[in-house]
Amino acid sequence: MDLIYNQRQIPAEQWRYGLRSSAAVGCGWIATYNALRLLGYRTNIEELIRYFERQLPLIHGNAGTSYWGPYLCFRNWGFPVTLCHRFRDYDRVAGESDVCILFYHWRDGFRLGAHFVALHRQDGIFVGYNTYRNSTGPDRYGPSLQAFLRQRGYFGTVLIAIRNK
Repeated sequence: MDLIYNQRQIPAEQWRYGLRSSAAVGCGWIATYNALRLLGYRTNIEELIRYFERQLPLIHGNAGTSYWGPYLCFRNWGFPVTLCHRFRDYDRVAGESDVCILFYHWRDGFRLGAHFVALHRQDGIFVGYNTYRNSTGPDRYGPSLQAFLRQRGYFGTVLIAIRNK
């Protein structure tokens, strides 16, 4: 399975996203790509990027991706998908899905940012993809997605739960 584990390793000129590099702002399409791969589907990366860029022109790619972008993609493609805003429901909703995309905000001193990751439950623990700047493979979150998010201090989270067709 050819997953993208670390967007920072994508060369600056490969897979441009809007006016910027995917290494800088591509986490939304990357989470969508990884979720599709985890579900067993193949997709053309360039076509996926164009799909996102057309979905919300001038925003997707230049300012990252809106949190509802991947949700709309999967819904339009016919997947059963749930958008969950209630943090206390994350473990249950994620456990009932085949794969999820998690959107969250992070803070590091005075720096603020947002990020998307694809994740799924495997052998009783949640595993994420493209989580950290230094990720080299799947990232183990542990048995509770809620506990992982609290421990890391992530906030403003939205969970997109996807079931296979």
